[in-house]
Amino acid sequence: MLGIFKLVSPVGLFIKRHKITQEELAKLSGVNRNTINKVCTMKSYNPRKDNKTKIIKALRKFDPNISQYDFWE
Repeated sequence: MLGIFKLVSPVGLFIKRHKITQEELAKLSGVNRNTINKVCTMKSYNPRKDNKTKIIKALRKFDPNISQYDFWE
């Protein structure tokens, strides 16, 4: 169900390129699925610092060179 939304944010594009679902990212990061959905579909959504850290840590399993600044200012 979570995969039906249009992925327009940098995080959404990243997970699409790496063939990761929002549900997988939620499980890997330990971040609530609703937050993951917002992170993947809303360019302007800025999650809390602790959630950013968890998401980046999970995404580094697919690209160890990424930074939170690749996704958020």
